[in-house]
Amino acid sequence: MIIGVGIGYFIPSSSTFINSFSSGTINLPLAIGLILMMYPPLAKVRYEKMNEVFKNTKVLGASLFLNWIVGPILMFFLAITFLKDYPEYMIGLILIGLARCIAMVIVWNELAEGNREYAAGLVALNSIFQVLFFSVYAYVFITVLLPLFGLKGSVVNITIGQIAKSVAIYLGIPFAAGVISRYTLIKIKGEEWFQKKYVPFISPITLIALLFTIIVMFSLKGQLIVKIPFDVIRIAIPLVIYFLFMFLVSFFIGKKLGADYSRNASIAFTATGNNFELAIAVAIGVFGINSGEAFAGVIGPLVEVPALIALVNVAFWLRKKYYLK
Repeated sequence: MIIGVGIGYFIPSSSTFINSFSSGTINLPLAIGLILMMYPPLAKVRYEKMNEVFKNTKVLGASLFLNWIVGPILMFFLAITFLKDYPEYMIGLILIGLARCIAMVIVWNELAEGNREYAAGLVALNSIFQVLFFSVYAYVFITVLLPLFGLKGSVVNITIGQIAKSVAIYLGIPFAAGVISRYTLIKIKGEEWFQKKYVPFISPITLIALLFTIIVMFSLKGQLIVKIPFDVIRIAIPLVIYFLFMFLVSFFIGKKLGADYSRNASIAFTATGNNFELAIAVAIGVFGINSGEAFAGVIGPLVEVPALIALVNVAFWLRKKYYLK
């Protein structure tokens, strides 16, 4: 984070250079970092066991309820409470809350030693719901609900096709690579070679790609972070509250439903993370790259990354307290 901000501030041309590798709303360095980051965990998933995710309807229902009811409503009320005097930031924050996580949650789950099959199954479901309902949610929360609270609404035009493109790039590519490499290599070299040789070889890629992605993200907005730090803090406060609340509520709901630690970690991180790639793409596409909505969208992952890494440690503490007795 410090290196990224330093690069962005002391080498202002760095952000122009990185953005020169953008196509539409897709930034190539960030996309490569995210795809590489997700590939190793998705290659380790035992896809033949993913049907277990869908057998436990209570846990599955709780996850969908947390993701598509609690999360968006909580972020909406945090946004209008903390940012009603900053309508652009407010709408940007609402967009983050509507975009459920389908990418980096795989990494947080891996770091927290969560259940890979559960995480993959829940992420797959979220991706389907995202394609079908994101544009509807954006219309309801931003165009319809904001005026009911005495605030100015806005029209967000985003098509199912645009959302599907984002899902295909950030989830579809690493998912396909993980499935194909797993079954192809096991068939050619055997499962023992795959588990003992290939998995240890690719595992470090996740952390290397995570560090690369963090540096790129922070360098893109290094100047703004230094120039308007209070705006960053203003947006960060409701986000931190959101992440902490969602994680703890999700974790204890999972525990009450009888989920073991690994599945509980998957439920909690899936509910807590957000699809900042989609939120930023929508904010840029609808409101412009220099808009307050886009700025709030960019601050989202800058807060999410350290917050979720901290919550990985909270997850380990909760495992020690409630599961390792």
